[in-house]
Amino acid sequence: MVMTPTTPGQALPNNQSLSPYGPARATITGNPLTPEEVKLMDAYWRACCYLIVGMIYLKDNPLLREPLHIDQIKKRLLGHWGSSPGQSFIWTHLNRVIKKYDLDMIYLSGPGHGAPGVIAPVYLDGSYSEVYPEKSEDARGLKAFFKQFSFPGGIGSHCTPETPGSIHEGGELGYSVSHAYGTVFDNPNLISVVVVGDGESETGPLATSWHSNKFLNPITDGAVLPILHLNGYKINNPTILSRISHADLAALFQGYGYEPLFVEGSDPETMHQALAATLDYAIEKIKTYQAEARSTGVAKLYRYPMIIFRTPKGWTGPAEIDGKKFEGFWRSHQVPMADVVKNPAHLQLLEDWMKSYKPEELFDENGTLIPELKALAPKGEKRMGSNPHTNGGRICKDLRMPDFREYGIPVEKPGTFEAPNTQPLGVFLRDVMARNMTNFRVFGPDENTSNKLNDIYAVSKKTWLAEYLPEDADGGELATNGRVMEMLSEHTLEGWLEAYLLTGRHGFFATYESFVHVIDSMFNQHAKWIQKAAELPWRAPVPSLNLLITSTVWRQDHNGFTHQDPGFLDIVTNKDPEVVRIYMPPDVNSLLSCADHCLQSKNYVNVIVCDKQMHLQYMDMDAAIVHCTKGIGIWDWASNDQGYEPDVVLVGCGDIPTQEALAANVMLREAFPDLKIRFLNVVDLLKLQPDTEHPHGLSDRDFDSLFTLDKPIIFNFHGYPWLIHKLAYRRHNHVNLHVRGYKEKGNINTPLELAIENEVDRFSIAIDVINRVPKLTVAGAHAKEKFRNQQIAAANYAFEHGIDPPEIVNWRWPL
Repeated sequence: MVMTPTTPGQALPNNQSLSPYGPARATITGNPLTPEEVKLMDAYWRACCYLIVGMIYLKDNPLLREPLHIDQIKKRLLGHWGSSPGQSFIWTHLNRVIKKYDLDMIYLSGPGHGAPGVIAPVYLDGSYSEVYPEKSEDARGLKAFFKQFSFPGGIGSHCTPETPGSIHEGGELGYSVSHAYGTVFDNPNLISVVVVGDGESETGPLATSWHSNKFLNPITDGAVLPILHLNGYKINNPTILSRISHADLAALFQGYGYEPLFVEGSDPETMHQALAATLDYAIEKIKTYQAEARSTGVAKLYRYPMIIFRTPKGWTGPAEIDGKKFEGFWRSHQVPMADVVKNPAHLQLLEDWMKSYKPEELFDENGTLIPELKALAPKGEKRMGSNPHTNGGRICKDLRMPDFREYGIPVEKPGTFEAPNTQPLGVFLRDVMARNMTNFRVFGPDENTSNKLNDIYAVSKKTWLAEYLPEDADGGELATNGRVMEMLSEHTLEGWLEAYLLTGRHGFFATYESFVHVIDSMFNQHAKWIQKAAELPWRAPVPSLNLLITSTVWRQDHNGFTHQDPGFLDIVTNKDPEVVRIYMPPDVNSLLSCADHCLQSKNYVNVIVCDKQMHLQYMDMDAAIVHCTKGIGIWDWASNDQGYEPDVVLVGCGDIPTQEALAANVMLREAFPDLKIRFLNVVDLLKLQPDTEHPHGLSDRDFDSLFTLDKPIIFNFHGYPWLIHKLAYRRHNHVNLHVRGYKEKGNINTPLELAIENEVDRFSIAIDVINRVPKLTVAGAHAKEKFRNQQIAAANYAFEHGIDPPEIVNWRWPL
């Protein structure tokens, strides 16, 4: 064979053609395979390609043992051919190195709709049939296997949770590399191979995730082998990285800190040798680095190998269809010929194409892969389709938890002193980490100190494998063996955490409320994954995704309007109620209770909203536990309707909204001693939904008992007010539910001024009660006038002095 010899880690010559065709051109040269091995591996790959085409087209005649007929073709042809043959080629070679080096290895498929290239080898190694016995390894099972793909009642064209061996669905807007690194943290023997689609490589999240290598400890962590699969095109456009020079491409990944290894071409024989030589080199490099670090005890940043694998898009498909270029062009992205039922010429072309893989040489009379090819795959849990890390709940160890009660603060009288809500949580997380130093990490985008969680650094520093400067010692928070993961990319952090959880470990993510929107789509995809995985009996539950949303909207007086957005909650409530939970603890003890519950839960996305600043404290630990257990309840100490029907129901949900509602409560009771007020606090937001809609929802009887059937309800809410109406629209007293929340009004405001702008302040609430309680409509005029004057005075004070009036800042519950 002909290869261009080059120095490992360097680009091929800059004048090298960018064409994916021809004999293999590779950075690493050599012929590690015997002719017989090449023959067998090529046959295995042909079997994969045959299955890939069959999945897209066939519902019958799976082995083409009779002429192909239109009745055997699916009526709706769905799926993607383009990247699939290249992915199955890689998988075939990974099987070899797993056996040769006795590796613990998993595979993450980044290209969108790349499932056929993964599902085919998973079926061939037997993993698929073990999970789905009806998809047996014979002609009958193969027929069912083909029919289910992109078919009603079957499976989709991504590597969904239904796919054994998958923890990454593919096409998820650039998260494959961050997911891959998340799998190997604290998994020292695992190698995760991540195939990056060249369309995917253009995304922002993917670009930042290449820096994950700076956070990989070669002593305690495994390794990631990224393979950039350049097949040249997206849906119908070239991809950027496929059209830049070899020198620029090599320089890009050298700049990221990798050793780029090129493997390019289309000739199967030489490509088998080239990829085999390259993988041997890469695995041996990884093992050498790990052995050095583990023998010396010195962790440092190594230049790990990565592979740039350039092949034609739609490799081995028809070169042309109807005189138009197909293989190696964007037309091969999806279904090559979508009209085979109506076009006899295309039906014949499909049959010829499938027969070109020579299925009669690959499968025996029963339709089972022949023994010589079956032997190429690893056995048992060494198979990538059966690796236990891809079903992390099977190997998950529960957290060893300290008693959260010991981290609370004493509260003798509600609302009479302030404390920083999140600081005790940092102490609690410190000790959770101390007890779980191999399966728990804290994630945050350079904000853990800002979020008052910095006590965790007493147990573990921030992971850092890049360069150190002398002054770094002064901060004292960086370490090669750190377990606090900080990077100013919410995308990358979320990707690390998701994969860390899916492989059976535990984590906690804290971020500013205004920036959590960065991971909207990632949250969506993870919630969907958990939902589907929970429907599969063979998928074991995994630890929940726990998000602390802090530095919240009502205390963004310094960052201003751009940092005022509580809308992540609206997105969360769109997901399946079996998966999502939202908690709004108003004080330290309720936050600790919620956090303890969330850390021990599985198969949920838990969103906790709690600000980091000083806030009034309301409940001692026992009261907080009871209140959080109920999720919603009457605060008797803030109510005066005992034994009566209330005139009005005041509700606080969130720290500042609760404080302002309590202050309004006092103002009203001082002005109208006979006014009966019931005060509710909501911790579990989804309690507002009916129990028929959410597992935590209140029954109509319980909701009516708390909120009454006909009295006005003034609901002071942390987020956008319409979310509460969305959750409670079916309730009997919804017509009297009046929600106050953030309404996109704000700037560089003091806390009270921002509340006034959005009408969640004590004055607006008190005035609203006067307007809605019939007996106060006239009698309350003087009080309403007084409250308006006080509101104006407070706003004027803020404009003059830059702070809120002392009576506001120092307000305490007086009753």
